[in-house]
Amino acid sequence: MENQHTAPLTDAVIVAVSQLVDDSQTERRDPSHYDLESLIERHGLISGDPKSQGQTVGKTKRIRATLNWAYSNNEEAGGRLVYGIISLIRGHGGFRGTSPNFVGRDAIRNCIDVFDAEGFELSEDGQLRPKVLDSLSGAALTDALKAYVRRATRGAEDAALLTGTGKDLLEAIAAHIVQQKFGSYSTQSNFPTLLGQAYAALGIVTPHDQPQAGEGPEKRVERAMFELACSVNSLRNKQGTGHGRPWLSTVSDSQARMAVESMGVIGERLLDILGGSK
Repeated sequence: MENQHTAPLTDAVIVAVSQLVDDSQTERRDPSHYDLESLIERHGLISGDPKSQGQTVGKTKRIRATLNWAYSNNEEAGGRLVYGIISLIRGHGGFRGTSPNFVGRDAIRNCIDVFDAEGFELSEDGQLRPKVLDSLSGAALTDALKAYVRRATRGAEDAALLTGTGKDLLEAIAAHIVQQKFGSYSTQSNFPTLLGQAYAALGIVTPHDQPQAGEGPEKRVERAMFELACSVNSLRNKQGTGHGRPWLSTVSDSQARMAVESMGVIGERLLDILGGSK
């Protein structure tokens, strides 16, 4: 995949971002409809744009409708459009209080809160970036990892490799579990060893644990999850830097989506057990 900035796309993000282009006031405020159309077209989402389909709509409704269409039909392009809209508004001075294009404190604060819940930081001046997970710990890190898990289960490829950490999602989750349970973890451990330590910390079985008479089928699932996690990890481009496509060149788009969704399902289960779920 081409290296492009992206952002999370959720119902809350769609509402919050569309409010940044609110055109209800009497005086004109940039970005213009032309600016928005150019951005929508650049990201291949014209099919979801109501104005391009002949409808007469305001800018807020236009962005909301386009992003809702992307959410159902092309989430990755929608995430790139979200990032593009934030950048476009920043370029027009929308995050600067003295600008005639200022979007308003409430709209900015709402976006900050919405992106925070998705593991992203939006600064007061409109800089949007993923949270640097290496700076988080405890419950804050658990919440950030859960945000990545939610995106991974929907197949968002950028959730597979965590920006600024050098880890993939499952590696980061395993390290977090070991840190929480034992107080530290070895950064020199390979992935199967680290995942095995996380399994041990959670009290669940790996393929190295021999089946016991009368054990439930959930133990087979736990072993299968371990094998799948290791297999998905082996598909990673170990030479990657956290940007661009995180998979080996031999991995097809379909295989990549399967791998990301698998990471999300496994990661969600491990974090649930960490949180006390059976």
